[in-house]
Amino acid sequence: MANNRLSMRKITEALRLLHECSRSHREIATAIGTSPTTVGNYLRRAQQAGITHPFPEGVTDDEINARLFPPLPPPDIIRSEPDWAWVHRELRKKSVTLDLLWQEYKADHPDGFRYSWFCKQYRSWVGKLSVTMRQTHTPGEKLFVDYAGQTIPIIDGLSGEIRQAQLFVAVLGASNYTYVEATWTQTMPDWIGSHVRTVEFLRGVPELVVPDNLKSGVNHPSYYDPEINPTYRDLAAHYGVAILPARVRKPRDKAKVECGVLVAERWILARLRCQFHVQFAGKWIA
Repeated sequence: MANNRLSMRKITEALRLLHECSRSHREIATAIGTSPTTVGNYLRRAQQAGITHPFPEGVTDDEINARLFPPLPPPDIIRSEPDWAWVHRELRKKSVTLDLLWQEYKADHPDGFRYSWFCKQYRSWVGKLSVTMRQTHTPGEKLFVDYAGQTIPIIDGLSGEIRQAQLFVAVLGASNYTYVEATWTQTMPDWIGSHVRTVEFLRGVPELVVPDNLKSGVNHPSYYDPEINPTYRDLAAHYGVAILPARVRKPRDKAKVECGVLVAERWILARLRCQFHVQFAGKWIA
């Protein structure tokens, strides 16, 4: 009983400091001698119960306590557990929090689990995920670009000279929509030109371009502050996009374009291996 009276005094003081003094959780915690997490729990329960300060006249501490800490449902009641995969996907969206998702869950399942259980179970579920979990991409957000490892032999129909051309590949993250073209080199003019033709082909620009650390695009690779080539940076400024190079020796950062390269090698290079004519930057070259 003494503990209950002490808790009610702390809750009453926490509500007073919040509503009458506009104090922060941390300041309230210091004032009543508890942690900010506990203060947050008190205030969240009060908000859910519709309790503000000052309390209505005639309401006793026991009544307030019963509204703040309702009894647990009987153990034979089966409560719906959230779809943790859906929760995980929703959290990737801007401004979405666990508290918001829990409130939506409670709206659909009034007898559902409490917020503390919700957070604990979600973190437990996330902890069981593989670190190589499949990435979720927002439509129009990222464009992954790279060159294929294989080259295309271009045979001069007059001299018989064979010259190797490079295969540029660009893949949209969400749809896997792919653009492929051949250029003579991986140097700056061809690198920039391929980006321009990609944008023209897609008829739009993404929010982010994710290249490999090719010298034509990235002067100095860095995990925290990569140095983007000035011409490449000017291209990004012209189209209003951001450049986010993949980390060095982290192929999963650009897994989409790695798959796109594999598809291009299988469906283009492999099928053209016995032919003397290939399409080069939109034209057939012998």
